[in-house]
Amino acid sequence: MTDALFTLPALTPVYLFGLTALLVLGIDTLAPAARKNGLLAATTALGALAATGVAAWFLGKPGTSSSVFTPFENAIVVDPFALFFVALFGVVTALVAVASYDYVRDLPHQASYYALVLLAGTGMALMAVANDLAAVFIALELVSLPSYALVAYLKHNEGSVEGALKYFLVGALSSATMLYGVSLVYGATGTMRLGGIADAVTSGTPGGLLGLGVVLVAVGFLFKTASVPVHFWAPEAYEGAPAPVSAFLSSASKAAGFAAAFRVFTVAFPLSAVSATVDWALLFAVLAAVTMTLGNFAAATQTNVKRMLAYSSIGQAGYVLIGLAAVAGSVDSQVVGASMTHLFVYGFMNTGAFLFVALVEHWGVGRTFADYDGLAKRAPVACAAMTVVLFSLAGLPVGAGFLSKYVLFLSAWGAGFGWLVAIAIVNSALSVFYYSRVVKAMWVNDADDGFDLPGTPAGLYAGVLAAAVGTVLLLGGFGAVYETAQHAASLL
Repeated sequence: MTDALFTLPALTPVYLFGLTALLVLGIDTLAPAARKNGLLAATTALGALAATGVAAWFLGKPGTSSSVFTPFENAIVVDPFALFFVALFGVVTALVAVASYDYVRDLPHQASYYALVLLAGTGMALMAVANDLAAVFIALELVSLPSYALVAYLKHNEGSVEGALKYFLVGALSSATMLYGVSLVYGATGTMRLGGIADAVTSGTPGGLLGLGVVLVAVGFLFKTASVPVHFWAPEAYEGAPAPVSAFLSSASKAAGFAAAFRVFTVAFPLSAVSATVDWALLFAVLAAVTMTLGNFAAATQTNVKRMLAYSSIGQAGYVLIGLAAVAGSVDSQVVGASMTHLFVYGFMNTGAFLFVALVEHWGVGRTFADYDGLAKRAPVACAAMTVVLFSLAGLPVGAGFLSKYVLFLSAWGAGFGWLVAIAIVNSALSVFYYSRVVKAMWVNDADDGFDLPGTPAGLYAGVLAAAVGTVLLLGGFGAVYETAQHAASLL
């Protein structure tokens, strides 16, 4: 433990999420009748950016970039791995807050909306720093409970309520399954600290009880990352939720699930010790292949753009699962670092795509591919931004998604998972087809001459453009992000 190297409290980025949520609720309490949507959105965005700034400062400050702080008797660990993800959560939260300014402007309970976003962000940050299975579970619930409410925010919309109900029921079942798994792991090892579990596993003979516990714990992470076999809540939840919430859940929440999964499976369950009981690397490899294939093929058959993005986010989860499976290889820190880098870039790309859908919903254009026909003639700047994030999601070299996929696939290949990389390349080629359908509709197809766009919502435009610009700028800054991720992964 080298906590003395931190000047500010190491948990400051996590505190900033929670304190900003309280500040948002305080503003609403002091001025319940005032029109304050702009103030609430700005407060949320600034609080999230402050968390990102402090996390980035810790990561870049000489003398602290390799420090590890373990308060609460090692139940929490603040290290570069956690700070990397906290920085990502802050960026996505800020983008969502800015875009929400227009989306929720005429809706009730705005303070509750922004507070729920920040509380979910607090839970995501806690998932990144959790070093104990009990802390992981509590953090996961702190993400899930506000997320259920956010999906149901449009409570008079049938799709929103249906999506929230399915999300809640699957989430409750997954949480119960994970909690039972945690209890089995505790029964087999006598501890819930990740390091303690690893010591017990390597010094003893793992039994079937531990193996079953490991599988059940994995179910909780598969739910949070919208991976097979607990992925089926995602299309309805993402389609029914307010589009900024869909952006938030499909990028930040998914990254939080992977952050906790990487730490738990690399620290607590060393494959060399537990493989005789449960080969979780093979489990994740099979699930990666199924998840990316199911997600991409389902996305290719959709006629609704928002639902297509929901299924494509399942496919993207499959790519990152490759990294989790390949941890068992000989270059594990490279694979984890590559997965972290892809998640960071994905945060910009996927958030931008869903925020564009929010912009189109704000205009009342519709959700099908046909509704997007000729949209570029009316909104060329926004459509250009959407084109950039979609092609980057497909892995074309217009944004950092090309490089992040390349290093992920290359590192997985080097770790001995060439067959999985081959499946991923086929799926990436398929994704070019369905992402291109949106681009074709916007830029090639003829427009309906009898419709004009009602205004230029500044917040939504800013969110979409910022995500697209960030995706492009990461091409130039990719080396720094990748090196930071590699360094953070090497300290796990």
